[in-house]
Amino acid sequence: MIRFGLKQEQALKLTMTPELRQAIQILQYSSADLMSYLREQANENPVIDLQEYDISISGASSRREQTRDEYSKSKSANPVDTLDWIAEPPDTLYEHLKAQLGLVRGLTGTRRKTALYLIGNLDEKGYLETDAREAAGLLGIPVGEVLDTLTLVQSFEPAGIAARSLEECLLLQLRRSGEEDPLAVSMVQLHLTDLSCNRLQKMSDSLGASIAEIQETADRIRRLNPSPGSVFAHNEHRYIIADITVEKSDDGYLVRLSDIGSPQVSVNPYYRQMLRELPNQEEARQFIHDKFNTASWLIKSLEQRRQTLTRVAEAIVEMQRDFFDEGIQGLKPLTQKEIAEKTGLHESTISRAVSNKYMQTPRGLFELKYFFTSALAAADGESASSESVKRLIKQLIDAEDKRKPLADQTIAELLAKEGLEISRRTVAKYREEMRILSSAKRKRF
Repeated sequence: MIRFGLKQEQALKLTMTPELRQAIQILQYSSADLMSYLREQANENPVIDLQEYDISISGASSRREQTRDEYSKSKSANPVDTLDWIAEPPDTLYEHLKAQLGLVRGLTGTRRKTALYLIGNLDEKGYLETDAREAAGLLGIPVGEVLDTLTLVQSFEPAGIAARSLEECLLLQLRRSGEEDPLAVSMVQLHLTDLSCNRLQKMSDSLGASIAEIQETADRIRRLNPSPGSVFAHNEHRYIIADITVEKSDDGYLVRLSDIGSPQVSVNPYYRQMLRELPNQEEARQFIHDKFNTASWLIKSLEQRRQTLTRVAEAIVEMQRDFFDEGIQGLKPLTQKEIAEKTGLHESTISRAVSNKYMQTPRGLFELKYFFTSALAAADGESASSESVKRLIKQLIDAEDKRKPLADQTIAELLAKEGLEISRRTVAKYREEMRILSSAKRKRF
């Protein structure tokens, strides 16, 4: 029989409030993203006063007034249009080829239109994405006329532009450089896969040339550009701003947050005065009061972020002291769980704190995640970090005999003699992460 009734019980439950969500976001932001977020908040909330920082290389805040005075004096003595200081946007591949097309005389309107169509159908690497028959059908002209126009476009700079395949791209560059010898052409046309795999002996047997000739020609082909249009692919540059600075002192290392990593946010005193002057305007008072609460939560979140980053950075510096003293060979295996236990913070908080953060040290600029490396067992019972093992692998490969390059298994055996137990697969994995070719492709004759 089912009985109905009322029962009271207590339960703990984490509720994701807007304030908590904001604190998590702020902790995860990098310095640049944090400044962008704070600017948005300052634009939406008139109560917030945000102190901007000059992060340019030459723009120190202490010299702003001096620079402004010097500029005023120089402007009066030698007037210069401020537009002269604005950099012109870089040329695109389309504009570069279109300018060369404008120098060609005697072209009919149809031929010029066809050339512009072909130029407009090049990908970012400079390869032609459309087919000649498809272009002829869309433009209503014979296929032969499209191919003739394509030959014209392929004569433009950079060499190899408007190719329809890697093979054609390399052949165009060989022809332009005057090094279109029969051996190079045969290697590109018949043995492109063998060339990429460094199968020199196979090409030597097939083409009837000596190993020395094959190797010299292969080196010349590898110096060609497989992506001639990529030089015009202008990517947006993102500048890294150090969130934390580590400085060496007599007592050890000092950790501090940079100015941009710890922006100053305050409450505008004008609105405090306004609250006192609006006793009878309840709607305006409520609006200002809500904005005050939002600003207060933002300031508390920033202070919490500052404290968390400082604790995490100090723990990293303490546990990686050998790295700061000796370099990469002193880098120890470290996990976020160990930092969480040392700081008393949750592991997820550590993960957010080190995300997209950088540390400026006496040994260079490093991402905080760089200091967290996996452990590899050593013969003496100690452990080594994966980064230090990568460094040892690179040293062995740099010092190898290029005629007899070290295989991955040989490298593993050499590391074992140094007390590092590592498998061949792990060596191959680290080698590929460092973008080092296999022993077969590194071999020289």
